[in-house]
Amino acid sequence: MTNPTEPKKVATREAYGEALVEAGGARPDIVVLDADLSASTRTQLFAEKYPDRFFNMGIAEANMIGVAAGLAAAGKIPFASTFAVFAPGRVYDQIRLSVAYPRLGVKIASTHAGLTVGEDGASHQSLEDLALARVLPNMTVIVPADGAETRAAVFAAIEHEGPVYLRLGRVPVPAIYPPDKRFTVGRYDMLKEGRDVALVACGLMVEVCLQAAVTLAAEDILAGVVNASTVKPLDEETLTYVASRAGAVVTAEEHSVLGGLGGAVTEFLSGIHPVPVVRVGVDDRFGQSGRPGELLEAYGLTASRVADAARKAVALKKGR
Repeated sequence: MTNPTEPKKVATREAYGEALVEAGGARPDIVVLDADLSASTRTQLFAEKYPDRFFNMGIAEANMIGVAAGLAAAGKIPFASTFAVFAPGRVYDQIRLSVAYPRLGVKIASTHAGLTVGEDGASHQSLEDLALARVLPNMTVIVPADGAETRAAVFAAIEHEGPVYLRLGRVPVPAIYPPDKRFTVGRYDMLKEGRDVALVACGLMVEVCLQAAVTLAAEDILAGVVNASTVKPLDEETLTYVASRAGAVVTAEEHSVLGGLGGAVTEFLSGIHPVPVVRVGVDDRFGQSGRPGELLEAYGLTASRVADAARKAVALKKGR
């Protein structure tokens, strides 16, 4: 039975659509483009409210990015939306040369990222998009953890100069933040302090890490939890702090363990404050069709897997 006192679960794609409507009322320079997926990306909410500022580009994602770049060059704030497997996946060249290279303020908001796309299977489960986006010069990469943070991230993206990649999900996720959550690009939230290991996560894995921290506390392993919602730029100050305090780090993401948050954190800490880092994510393989919860379990994106990784990180620290 659902507890009526618990906050309602909201998909970050849903919060994105609602935030666009809210922002559009205050900023007439905001325009929204979609590649014939507005019902799924939830940009249809903006289309219904501001039809003169919404452009359905059809199943032509490359053209959508080019048009968005032109609108940005003309002084508009374009949000270009589709599924993560299509942007950055299908239109990487257009994003690289038309958006990132000239540092135009296109906001690429991609929904249906990660395994939790579910039954659509490997062809639609983008597990490589963070790696693709974060390697681009000038690109800012954001992965909100819940609905409130998504709303705040949309408003932060509007004010941010230059291109932004906003990674959003299909399934509803638990609320972590109050509705008035504020967002600062490149700054992390320390959700829980811990002396033994730091759990650094983004997206839906933030809630999973909070659950793992409870399990670990019962074993007298005090795990800190950090919401690393900006994959690029990293919050180097917070990462250095938690690494120096705990001496061991676990990263967790609904993405390949190669090239995403775990890769970024490991690259940074190895040169500044080397400590054991254990990465939780999808091993080097594709997804498959299944229900979201079943897939998260099958691929080890669970609180028990994070707890195991934390125990391993602590053991590695002690064995140094």
